[in-house]
Amino acid sequence: MNIQHLKYAVEVAKTGSISKAAETLYINQPNLSRAIRELEGSLGITLFERSAKGMTTTREGREFLRNAEKVLAELDEIENYYKKGAAARQRFSLAAPRASYIGEAFVRFSRVIGRAPAEVFYQETGATDAIQLLLSADYQLGVIRYAARYDRYFRELLDEKGLAHELIAAFGYRLAMSEKHPLAKKSDIRFADLAPFMEIVHANSPIPAPPLAAAQKEERPDNVSRRIFVFDRASQFRLLCENTETFMWVSPVPASILSRYALVQKDCSENQKQYKDVLIYRKEHRLSELDRAFITELCAVKRECFQPGERL
Repeated sequence: MNIQHLKYAVEVAKTGSISKAAETLYINQPNLSRAIRELEGSLGITLFERSAKGMTTTREGREFLRNAEKVLAELDEIENYYKKGAAARQRFSLAAPRASYIGEAFVRFSRVIGRAPAEVFYQETGATDAIQLLLSADYQLGVIRYAARYDRYFRELLDEKGLAHELIAAFGYRLAMSEKHPLAKKSDIRFADLAPFMEIVHANSPIPAPPLAAAQKEERPDNVSRRIFVFDRASQFRLLCENTETFMWVSPVPASILSRYALVQKDCSENQKQYKDVLIYRKEHRLSELDRAFITELCAVKRECFQPGERL
């Protein structure tokens, strides 16, 4: 038994005739007759009495058809609800690295969504997963981060995957630490200065490169012997705020977050490595109003956080 069989039986009962039901259903009579027999066989009951005058429902048939009509009505209601809801409901999805300036842009964006029905998804993840989420059509927008030296590799990869890509910013990592950190007032921090302290690191690297191991080695100096690995930005800020022995390499952080957690952001003259954050989306995807609203907020936060040379 399937939904189509239920529709067939209801129409035969309504018209009282195989021929009339077949005409309404746009199916030939032999196939409709066979479908009704198969339904009766699967149920183990007789739905219709056949005669020269047509098809008449049996007592068991009338009981079954009442239930069948309820099922079909509920299915129509569910289908109509989601069809109408899908048309009216806005949808936005973003896969991005754990970057405070992107998080700040998303918070601001959330205030302009409006009162219309909306489904919004924001997942912080690495570049590889972000690309996969877009390719599977689950997500509309992505931001990926990679070492600038691998720019050609990633441009070719994104083109091959049919993904449009636009540069958001090129930057070097900075140091975030408590205002009370012993190095907070030092004018020029060197790698050697960091050795006695504890580094906060994201547990899964958001910066892929060919090969990954080389990229991870490039991300930070190896002279730090104590590290805490975290999975979310809330944990990293609490640690940086409350443990004055900790520091973290970060992309530019909004002033509001630095103030909230009593942190400072410092440059390290020895750190010359450059990274890129790139906006990606499927080439066939037409940017929605929500997509454009988020990009507007992202550009605004970028202007506030990045130095002129980084705001490309």
